[in-house]
Amino acid sequence: MKAWYLFLGIAPLALATPAWADDAADATQESASPQQTVTPAGAQREVFSTGVAKGRDILDSAISTSSIRENQIQKLSARSLAEIFHNIAGVRSEVSNGELNNNVTVRGLPMASTGAKFLQIQEDGLPVVEFGDIVTGGADMFMRADLNVAAIEAIRGGSASTFASNSPAGIINLMSKTGDVEGGSLMLSTGLDYEEYRADFDYGGKISDTLRFHIGGFYRQGEGLRSAGYDAVKGGQIKFNITKEFTGGHIRLYGKFIDDRAPAYLPAPMGITGTPGDLKFTPLTSFDANKDALLSRYITSNLTLDENNNVTTHDIRDGIRTKVKSVGVEAQFEIANWTVTDRFRYSTISGTYISPYPAIIAPAATVASLFGGPGATLRYANGPLKGQALPANANGNGLVSALGIADNVLKSFDNITNDFRASRVWNLGGGELTTTAGFYKSRQTVENYSGYSSTLSDVVGGGKAALLDISTAAFPGAPNGMQLSENGYFSYDGSFFGGFPRKGINVDYDTNAAFGSVNFKTGPLAIGGSLRYDFGGANGWIETYGLQGATGSFTKDMNGNGVISSPETRVAFLPVSDHSPVDYTYHYLSYSVGVNYRVAEPFAVFARYSRGARANADRLLGSAAINPVSGGLANKDALIDYVKQAEAGFKYRTSHITLNGTAFMANTLEHNSYFGPTIDRKYKAYGLELEGSYRTGIFSVTAGATYTHAEISNDKIDPTVIGNQPAGAPKLFGYITPEVSTDLFSVGANVYGITSRYASDLEDYKMPGYVLVNPFVQIRPTQALTVSLNVNNLFDTKGITTVVTPTALAPTVGSVTVVNGRTVSASVRFDF
Repeated sequence: MKAWYLFLGIAPLALATPAWADDAADATQESASPQQTVTPAGAQREVFSTGVAKGRDILDSAISTSSIRENQIQKLSARSLAEIFHNIAGVRSEVSNGELNNNVTVRGLPMASTGAKFLQIQEDGLPVVEFGDIVTGGADMFMRADLNVAAIEAIRGGSASTFASNSPAGIINLMSKTGDVEGGSLMLSTGLDYEEYRADFDYGGKISDTLRFHIGGFYRQGEGLRSAGYDAVKGGQIKFNITKEFTGGHIRLYGKFIDDRAPAYLPAPMGITGTPGDLKFTPLTSFDANKDALLSRYITSNLTLDENNNVTTHDIRDGIRTKVKSVGVEAQFEIANWTVTDRFRYSTISGTYISPYPAIIAPAATVASLFGGPGATLRYANGPLKGQALPANANGNGLVSALGIADNVLKSFDNITNDFRASRVWNLGGGELTTTAGFYKSRQTVENYSGYSSTLSDVVGGGKAALLDISTAAFPGAPNGMQLSENGYFSYDGSFFGGFPRKGINVDYDTNAAFGSVNFKTGPLAIGGSLRYDFGGANGWIETYGLQGATGSFTKDMNGNGVISSPETRVAFLPVSDHSPVDYTYHYLSYSVGVNYRVAEPFAVFARYSRGARANADRLLGSAAINPVSGGLANKDALIDYVKQAEAGFKYRTSHITLNGTAFMANTLEHNSYFGPTIDRKYKAYGLELEGSYRTGIFSVTAGATYTHAEISNDKIDPTVIGNQPAGAPKLFGYITPEVSTDLFSVGANVYGITSRYASDLEDYKMPGYVLVNPFVQIRPTQALTVSLNVNNLFDTKGITTVVTPTALAPTVGSVTVVNGRTVSASVRFDF
């Protein structure tokens, strides 16, 4: 950890971003990446457009922003969007599930649920899904970073509250290339110590003087970053846009198609020793959670019921399967000195989210006795040892996992979105008054069917785990005991989780918002404010026996052999003829005011205060917040979670150095309910965010660091946690990327670090901090050819992101989510 503190000590001296600002010459995509011009002093003028009324130089804007260019993304050795987000100051992302459905928040706001509750992730200025924390439907599941990306812009706090719905923490926007740079690329990549083969391409250019296009995408296949025993990664994306320019504006049509699957790396077993405040984590014999997962070539299908309670089989190898078809249009034009912009998108979204989740990991004898009574035995249900008794020290660790196969069908996450706005600049009193007005409309469907099957397996890596059957001890008339499971299934419900009931959801969410802003700039001073009035509602139904306090488990002949086995007496049903309605409306007001003062050409200071909010969605369904009879709100306060933020900072920019600093305070309200008890609490946080960059000759460095003090300030359900640090919240996190670059080569390393955090709100077990070192080398023998070597997690760090603490059943073994171990990839890119 000494190296980590050294890094944080030097970071403010090298710091941070209008990120990667000196690479601006490589990002010339109109309306797809921040626009730059050069000031008389030689410093670049960066125009930022995400989450604001009108794009303007960031030194004239009272906001905290960052941007990353495409050529820098290629150097980060990132294996997911969440890892790219590590390089945005103030943004905390947990790479806890593998590539997709990871957790993201900003500054001191809580990681309130899976996904990104208070943050909106956009693509080309519109949200991918309206709510960033839909259960098993995080926004990053429905987008991919590839050669189509021109830049990633991020705004933290500030006007994000009023220029997008459900985004009080900020906005991260992936901006696409639009073909104003002629040419394209073909990139071939492969893992050197893992199996994944990938091809990326893109091409854009002019069709005529006023018409241009861009097309790009990728396809990949392989086992993925951890051993699964099969091709867990398979699929790709293609995107296309065409732009017609005319005097005063443009119109752009675009489309996207994704059919891609990637594994979900849910909690997995790891050795845990030490004390609660100083935990030590070690791989198990035959299983290393950094490199292995509870996935196997012998555990590939799940026998279950569909949404109509008919027997069906789902492919576990699909993992997180994403299918997206999107079409959209963006238009911008001038009318009587008004700049009018309209963005529209329609997306059909479906898929699956299926993966094993461990309920219990313990020695074989303990598990056998727990579920089968004294003298119970275990035998292999499949695999090369099928029918043989499980040895006491199987795989050298002697462990057995009671697995819940989390099986979620994303039937429809379709959405339709439109954002209309008009801006005008007025000359007033020797200054400029910019006014903006607009209206936003979206309709988000959430149709999702979730359930569990309960199985037993041994614990071994390399994709070689096998299912187990359990039998009672022998008794008169049954010399081999009574078989309690069949083909590895102990039940077709959530028995290992206390009878977790199945759930079906089919709800449409309407979001409407009228918004407006004014900004007056006179000389070095700019003062502005904005308002947003959100109103909407939800209509549909939820079906689950959980609303009746029951598990909904019945008897059904699952394998159709005419004989009811023990697990077939525990089959989870949906109450398909007994829907509970969802029918409510809501409204709330957000506002933001700020002032910016350009002290000198390279230096500005600013301050801002904002109140934004987030309307809760599917996580409240089935909770006490909604009346199960009428579908109306039983607790109106639970629907809207407000976030109040104050921030003040400075920005400094010359031709060689940028340095930004922002002090912030936030008060956050949170209501939540899905997997556990209802949450009704408040948080408060304050801290400091620094970011910057420096370049001299062939050397450059970018860095960012965020210090946060966060605590639970009130809790109506569990007052014992008041004053505690929220689960997963660090005091300090950040990144630094030194680089040496010439025409022939680039070499450097992206380093990300985070300090220790508590595993729960009780402040009992503490997860140690960690540092990830990701070096990269690029060689350019010709202008059109780049050969790259990227290493992610060079030192194979055991970066723990969540911990399920050890129990009396297995006092030295726990379940954890952990960052991927070391992976090395190579690529060759041809530019033409």
